[in-house]
Amino acid sequence: MSVANAPVIVAGAGPVGLAAAAELLRHGVDVLVLEAESGLPYELRASTFHAPTLDMLDQYGATAPMIAQGLVAPFVQYRTRDQQMIAEFDFRCLSDLVKHPYRVQVEQFKLTHILAGLLGAKPGFQLRFNAKVESAEDLGDQVRVTLADGSVLHTPWLIGADGAHSAVRRSQGIEFEGFTWAERFLVLSTPFEFGDVIPNLADVTYYADPGEWFFLLRVPGLWRAMFPVAAEVSEETVMTDAFAEERMAGVLPGRGGYEIRHRTLYRVHQRVAKTFRQGRVLLAGDAAHINNPLGGMGLNGGVHDAVNLGAKLARVIAGESDALLDLYDRQRRGVTVEHVQKQTIQNKQNLEAKDPEAARAFRQRLSETAADPAKAREYLFGISMLGSLKRAEEIQ
Repeated sequence: MSVANAPVIVAGAGPVGLAAAAELLRHGVDVLVLEAESGLPYELRASTFHAPTLDMLDQYGATAPMIAQGLVAPFVQYRTRDQQMIAEFDFRCLSDLVKHPYRVQVEQFKLTHILAGLLGAKPGFQLRFNAKVESAEDLGDQVRVTLADGSVLHTPWLIGADGAHSAVRRSQGIEFEGFTWAERFLVLSTPFEFGDVIPNLADVTYYADPGEWFFLLRVPGLWRAMFPVAAEVSEETVMTDAFAEERMAGVLPGRGGYEIRHRTLYRVHQRVAKTFRQGRVLLAGDAAHINNPLGGMGLNGGVHDAVNLGAKLARVIAGESDALLDLYDRQRRGVTVEHVQKQTIQNKQNLEAKDPEAARAFRQRLSETAADPAKAREYLFGISMLGSLKRAEEIQ
């Protein structure tokens, strides 16, 4: 097989890597996905899928099984710690714009397994485990990919979807510009049914508080609660039952004894690669950009990268100018900087606002927005990421 006819290599078999593979295969391009681990991951991590993402995944047959394995969440709420409603929004007002006017709450590993199952039977698709990409060298007419076991592969195009610590990005010397928040985020999962004791609780609810913001998010069988953790608190302390109990006690004062099924502590970054395209090497998902999870925009943005890139790369392979890949960089990097990074930073700042006037202004603005149908629709257009996709189309 000549290099020109070799499969495109995708590093990383997460949702973004497999979505890129699905889009390429849809256009008749052979793909080899390399996964560092011995099997598909079972990470909880992201679990919110926005309306336009669901529409994209539907063209691969993935959305129906996601809905079957997840929860349809048409509402998002903002509350205060004493359970006072600040605002509630209904995504169904976008039903004339999208096929799936809601969020679906389902752990990202389920999407990974769904996509792998759908792609596994397709000709031209290969998935190789225990195949960690160590480095990549752009030779001008091909990319030389070296794996951790010393083996070497050649491909006309390499997509790095290998996560925030991307070996593909690092091997190209591409800067990962941005910063890391001093706080870490703690996610605690419990089977306790908050909906039984908090009237009219939405499946996605953000709590604004100057002392300690948090949010509650439901996935099948569990509620996930996220809290900020100060930099000076040791990891050993954070991972204790006592610390978890203390955090959970603040959700509903007077209640305790929560069963904690999972706990995850992680550092939170706001970073964007200096370029998403360098020669024959392309970046997507966390390899290209990472942000705090407030708003559920990281994984969704990664899927949007994958679909945009897959379609353009297929056109290049079919004979069109590779300038299309520079357009991919301008569009996806552009909206990541303009929309996703700014929005997720603002989300965090709004929830944690300590200045009484700033907190009051945020709550009043949000309440007034929810009360006005036109403003509510515009707000949902933005937080569902329809706005960033529209903006990407405008970039040429």
